[in-house]
Amino acid sequence: MSSVKLCLIVARAENGAIGKDGNLPWRLSDDLVHFKTTTRGCPVIMGRKTWESLPVQPLPGRDNIVLSRDGQYAAPGARVYTSMPAAIAAGRALAIAAGKPELFVVGGEAIYAAALPFADRLYITDVDTKIDGDAFFPEFDAAAFTETESRRVEANEKNEFSFTIRILDRLA
Repeated sequence: MSSVKLCLIVARAENGAIGKDGNLPWRLSDDLVHFKTTTRGCPVIMGRKTWESLPVQPLPGRDNIVLSRDGQYAAPGARVYTSMPAAIAAGRALAIAAGKPELFVVGGEAIYAAALPFADRLYITDVDTKIDGDAFFPEFDAAAFTETESRRVEANEKNEFSFTIRILDRLA
């Protein structure tokens, strides 16, 4: 077991939707701040579609790792891998080199599904809405995790919906 925790960070609607047409389906300023502060300085793993949807590539202040089935895929400013185990191993090595205790998986749907069995911690933002999405966070056994922290944010001028940020740690 590595000392670097593999973490998934996601915002999901009540129906599990995480995206629509390659974009986040809501405006949640405080959740974006949470994402930036939580992942800052840590390696992040994402799929090709998530990479291509980023407004700024690479995500600043983080080592970016892109998973693609195409070994020739070019992602300037990021490392590209074709397998989840290789991406996780690289991310852990980068986290250790940076003195960071966590490595993050940031999407999308297929990448979350591939990483979930290996996840030590989940940072889940539960958004109080149902969205007509086309990308979903995978189902998982909640009994395998314990909630160690949660924070409620009410809807306001910066946040389209109310939400709860929860941290779930895998039980040993």
